[in-house]
Amino acid sequence: MRQCLVKGVLFCVLVALGPTSAWAAGNEIQLRANFTKDEFHSLSRELGFALSYFPLAPAAPLGITGFDIGIEATAVNISEKSSYWQKAVKDGDPPSMLIIPKLHAQKGLPFGIDVGVIYSMIPNTDISLLGGELKWAFIEGGPLMPALALRGSYTKLLGADELDLDTYGADLSLSKRVLFMTPYAGIGAVWIKSSTDSRSLATQFSETQSLTKAFVGLKLHLPLFSLVAEADFSTIAAYSLRANVSF
Repeated sequence: MRQCLVKGVLFCVLVALGPTSAWAAGNEIQLRANFTKDEFHSLSRELGFALSYFPLAPAAPLGITGFDIGIEATAVNISEKSSYWQKAVKDGDPPSMLIIPKLHAQKGLPFGIDVGVIYSMIPNTDISLLGGELKWAFIEGGPLMPALALRGSYTKLLGADELDLDTYGADLSLSKRVLFMTPYAGIGAVWIKSSTDSRSLATQFSETQSLTKAFVGLKLHLPLFSLVAEADFSTIAAYSLRANVSF
């Protein structure tokens, strides 16, 4: 897990500095007239995973007075040379990786429950993302016992005139704090509901598909501050970093 997290940190730093890593002005979604059903399926799978909800938090609850708010970035390595990406963006030249910056807030509630929200505006495009989560730590953990939690989540793509995309997620995670660090891991599923609304297509597409995923992460606890690194794995991989003000 340590190697995965180090790789994720380096990955995010490198792609953020790379000239082709971020969304460009011509990367807005605009489907070609010859876009096929199979290409729509593949595009929905990769874009849906990239825009799904990534926890970036241990299983342990924040507690009734707990609150985390911060900024994060997710880097997703897509199949940019594929026909479905080249035929889905306006200039035909998709980025090598999707960089998705977000605002992320989580609040602790009674009975081991946390709620969270994310919001993102994709740079150089009209695309934005809104999502939320409800997590229940049915085992809150302690000095010897790890925490175990169930989470449900939802995200919605906004601003893409030719594509509607929603994701639904469910996962099971566990974590155990050791001094100022809390490593965590989990497994889950993502359901992607997508449809087209494009004048260029003679036939509109609509489908729902599911993915399984696994994730590992590490939260560092500092006074009034925390850092989180996470790697999520499915048919493609996503690496995320998060910096919080924590109460």
